[in-house]
Amino acid sequence: MTAIRYIAMSTTLARHYQQGGADANGQTPETHLSDGDGMPCRHCLQNIAAGDKYLVLSHRPFPAPQPYAETGPVFLHADECERYPETEEMPAMFRETSDYILRGYTCQDRIVYGTGGVIRTEAIANRAAELLARDDVAYVHMRSARNNCFQCRIELP
Repeated sequence: MTAIRYIAMSTTLARHYQQGGADANGQTPETHLSDGDGMPCRHCLQNIAAGDKYLVLSHRPFPAPQPYAETGPVFLHADECERYPETEEMPAMFRETSDYILRGYTCQDRIVYGTGGVIRTEAIANRAAELLARDDVAYVHMRSARNNCFQCRIELP
């Protein structure tokens, strides 16, 4: 199997949001208190513990607005956290859910039609590697199969 790497939100962007910077909609992120039930931080790729403050914000995981640049809600620790290292090991929080959407994108950040699908969690690494082996796929997004929320980016090392 081809090695892949899971890529979390950049620390620069996370700190921007954590310091009150505007989100993709130009709004200040909302601050809430976690009940410990399914608040996945997109920077450390860990669930936010009960009692910890978190942010809800509109995130666009693309370099610029364009027709394929989906924007949606994500969670982030309100306080600084360590970024998940770019490794081929699937973050533990993702293994708690049965399936995710995987979708391939071109180097121009456009959806590669026909690449999207709901994939069982245990098959994510294989399917991502298959997609990334294609000449027309530069990277893959992993998204919630229930709400389509962006989880992380997947690339080749």
